[in-house]
Amino acid sequence: MAWNDERVELLKKYWAEGLSASQIASKMGGVTRNAVIGKVHRLGLSGRATPAKPQRGCSSFEAGDEAFEPAARREAALKPIVAEPEFAAPLILETGDMTTVATLKNNMCKWPIGDPARDDFHFCGQSTPAGKSYCAYHAHLAFQPAQAKKPERPAAPQRIEAQKRRAAG
Repeated sequence: MAWNDERVELLKKYWAEGLSASQIASKMGGVTRNAVIGKVHRLGLSGRATPAKPQRGCSSFEAGDEAFEPAARREAALKPIVAEPEFAAPLILETGDMTTVATLKNNMCKWPIGDPARDDFHFCGQSTPAGKSYCAYHAHLAFQPAQAKKPERPAAPQRIEAQKRRAAG
């Protein structure tokens, strides 16, 4: 599927509305979630007007039915919400140009924007904390918190024995 101007504008519209990549792919048809994500990054559309909206009707959980709420959802509700840093537009240099490989300095955000094969490819260029590669906004996108480790399942022979004990009563 080729990205023509009409489909790119539609992608930009859906992205600005806060739809997820999966929702956009579904609405547009003929394109995968990963293709949407790739195009969004090549276009430099990392900022959103609103956060992605979950699809309605996906959960069988009813409000007030906490005994049946999935454990992962209960745990997520207990975690503190960390505010996403505000979007920072790419830096425009004193010359009026965008930040390129030739103008990139140590204290500038190295988040790539656009297609490296095109002439308009550039970097964010906003200032970064000492020793860091990205500004606060792009660091938030690049680095996700580590997931809690799942408890290990018992080895297969132990699971089989446990199943036999349960079946025997």
